[in-house]
Amino acid sequence: MFTFCQRLVEGIIEKRKSQFTMLVTAEGQTGVPCHCPTTGRIGNIDVSGRPCLLSRSADPNRKTAFTVEAISLDRPEDERKTWIGINQNAANRYVEYFLKNGDFADMVGQVSEVRREVFLGKSKLDFLVGNTYLEVKTPLQHLQVEVPAWVRTKKVTPFSATGRMTKHFEELGGSLREHERAIMLVCFLYDNPGFRIVERSTNYEQVRELVDRNVTKGVETWQANFEITPAGVALKKYFPIHIA
Repeated sequence: MFTFCQRLVEGIIEKRKSQFTMLVTAEGQTGVPCHCPTTGRIGNIDVSGRPCLLSRSADPNRKTAFTVEAISLDRPEDERKTWIGINQNAANRYVEYFLKNGDFADMVGQVSEVRREVFLGKSKLDFLVGNTYLEVKTPLQHLQVEVPAWVRTKKVTPFSATGRMTKHFEELGGSLREHERAIMLVCFLYDNPGFRIVERSTNYEQVRELVDRNVTKGVETWQANFEITPAGVALKKYFPIHIA
């Protein structure tokens, strides 16, 4: 298990003030400004009133003392809550930890070297594991969970920002000329039974063609599910997937 240096603090989100900030009730205080680590949407969820988990910054000079690491669709009064991690940047730290501990052996084999942020063509990919390039994606545009009746939702616009993902697919496909394997790892910081396209992007057909072309070259697509709790993060399962 990836253990946090300090247990996460539970709070309740009052509102999302901006792309980067949420106001939270925590530790007996209201209106606590907290860093929101994802600038995009979190499914179609209105996060106001949602329970959340906060990590405390070690930097006393940072403008926001906390970062919102996860939200819950459970009621605030529920004693046992299930959490949905929203810190997409932190996903790479979790993947690195489990790679180095051999927990992804069925995907990458037993490896002795894990390198971070390796250049490939014009892109900087997340990992080079032995001789396998590995790129991590943590989608939050759609949450593949059942939304309870008490959770407010909102209408969202079609998603079209796919440029970074398609560029990395192309680079991974190109890497197979010189490396044995290339993997796109789709990570969820909650229990997702199996990745699927919930809503097609505005450029779906072009993206579909590009993905198919590079999968034909040998790029593999895998999914990993993590479980986040106040104490840490566990790798629950991982498996190959077909992105349709």
